[in-house]
Amino acid sequence: MRVKVVCVGGGPAGLYLAILLKRQDPSHDITVHERNPEGSTYGWGVTYWRALMDRLHAYDPESARAVEESSVRWHQGVAHVRDQVTRRPGDPGHGIGRHRLLAILAARARSLGVRLEFESEITPDDLPDADLVVAADGIHSALRTRHAADLGAEVSEGRNHYVWLGTTKVFDSFTFAFAETDHGWVWCYGYPYDDGHSTCVIECAPATLTGLGLDTLPEADQLALLEKLFADILDGRPLIGGSSATVWPTFRTLTNRTWHHGNLVLLGDAAHTTHYSIGAGTTLALEDAMCLADALREHGAVPQALAAYERRRRAELVSAQSAARLSAQWYENLPRYIDLPAHRMFALLGQRHSPLLPYVPPQLYYGIDKAAGRLEVLRRLKRWLGPRAARALHTRP
Repeated sequence: MRVKVVCVGGGPAGLYLAILLKRQDPSHDITVHERNPEGSTYGWGVTYWRALMDRLHAYDPESARAVEESSVRWHQGVAHVRDQVTRRPGDPGHGIGRHRLLAILAARARSLGVRLEFESEITPDDLPDADLVVAADGIHSALRTRHAADLGAEVSEGRNHYVWLGTTKVFDSFTFAFAETDHGWVWCYGYPYDDGHSTCVIECAPATLTGLGLDTLPEADQLALLEKLFADILDGRPLIGGSSATVWPTFRTLTNRTWHHGNLVLLGDAAHTTHYSIGAGTTLALEDAMCLADALREHGAVPQALAAYERRRRAELVSAQSAARLSAQWYENLPRYIDLPAHRMFALLGQRHSPLLPYVPPQLYYGIDKAAGRLEVLRRLKRWLGPRAARALHTRP
């Protein structure tokens, strides 16, 4: 069945949905509207893991090859705490510049016959006629806001503040660095995304932010202070600011009671957000696009397809949303873990998605987890308790 689709938002979710729908049926009439000029975007690099790349190859091998060729990889994590450095092997991680990812997806969409309209802002009052309108315009989605009562949108604010920066220091691993100050801890998540740059997300508690004056300092002074705090990992390389460098927001977790209203459907951050510390935002947005494309192929009518899409994605997201909530809480309770020996602290950093960890003394949890690696009965108990605790946490008001 030929459908006319208007996608509002030219981020990864909107572009990839357009690609998949055109691959399913070239007769589909698909337009992507993006309010910003082509080639302009926020952020530096994004992360993903091998499982996503495997799915990209299954859904569209051509764009997957281009993304993989433009990505950098790492195979371990490293943590810097005071004067201690500890490393842990991990699943292979991948980073790609957000600009590069969007360029790849835009070129692929165009090659399939998708119309891309840049500097084209679609408001709720001037929606083009279409069988399906996709709100892929992020957490501040104007389309979702117009229908907030029908969709049941709710936003909760996290406690800690963060800033998204770049650097010309190319990290060889996913890097965590924790810097102690007179006003508390400041920490960094750093990862490479091309041959000359890395992303640095820097976070701290509210009292630390105000104590250091980061909420009032000019951008240049902010960057100078942060470069001094993280001199050990930057190796003299500068931090690079941007339009948001002088703003330290708290993370906003968005949920919606339902993801569709009439012929309007929410995609990616317009539908849900997950804390940046699990590095899953782009992955979940692309998986939304895969799921919606599948639902539209499998169901003859748009209403049935939207209902199927929402059911499936809600179920799939329970684990990621629980992990994100627990990860944010781990960092909000950093003093609980930071004075452990560095290798133990790093081990529990890797376990921060566990719903059991907040309720077990850290040293005891470390011992149990280490023993569980050797004893099958403890591994089974952990596997049995973990999902149940996660579901209980997810459904708790």
